[in-house]
Amino acid sequence: MQHDRRHFLKLALTGAAWIGAGNTLQAFTANDRLPPRDKVRLRVAIASDGHFGQPKTLFVEHHAEMVSWIKAEKKERGVDFAFINGDLYHDDVAFLEPVKKLWDTLDMPYYVSHGNHDQTDEENWTKTFRNSWHYGFEKKDIGFVVLNTADEKGAYISPDVDKTRQLLKQYEQHKQLFVFMHITPIKWTGNGIDAAEVVKMFNNQANLKAIFHGHDHDQDNVKEKDGRFYFFDSHVAGSWGTAYRGYRILEVMRNGDILTYQMNPANKEHINRRELR
Repeated sequence: MQHDRRHFLKLALTGAAWIGAGNTLQAFTANDRLPPRDKVRLRVAIASDGHFGQPKTLFVEHHAEMVSWIKAEKKERGVDFAFINGDLYHDDVAFLEPVKKLWDTLDMPYYVSHGNHDQTDEENWTKTFRNSWHYGFEKKDIGFVVLNTADEKGAYISPDVDKTRQLLKQYEQHKQLFVFMHITPIKWTGNGIDAAEVVKMFNNQANLKAIFHGHDHDQDNVKEKDGRFYFFDSHVAGSWGTAYRGYRILEVMRNGDILTYQMNPANKEHINRRELR
């Protein structure tokens, strides 16, 4: 086991060097083009579930490839920041620093959420990423809230209700607000959790436009409840999920419209494009 771990860490370093109230939802057709680039106010790339260090997976190669895809997005259409929505590594905290070094090769700011396979305590997580398990930030007067859905041993938990309430209130004056959390708070799948109080707060948050999740590697579309939209983004790596490895794009337009779509980067294909108003 120790030999395997050293081998994985060596691979990681090699990989790093190589990389160098109620909204409405509208579906796009396959022939719809993206809005002109100068109409976009903010653009975000969202990925999740890299499971760096998972045995019998090509985790170094897949992370390197994902980093190169997101960097290409920035070059071609612009990306203001990336968000990695949980399960950055696979269980063993020895992989925390190596996976951070790989994501650090992105030539853009990035933020993270804590996933159930990111097994470490909050103090260590905060020391590594400079943000705790629950936090918020602002970009171009748009609010973002990040919530935690797992404890340090990987058990699924509801986000802290008091911290959620505080963060939602903190960003309630922004015209638009988005939430990131690794595990969905509704049991649409066997991997979800029941966080009814958090869902109720979402429903009462007038400026909340969308909630973004990872965790369910085989989900890459949107689910709706009470006029709120919950998006998924496939997976970076890992041993299961959609047939392709992809990520989601969020675009906020200068006129306030919102566009989100899933990317199959290997085919340069936009999937499940949706417009929020």
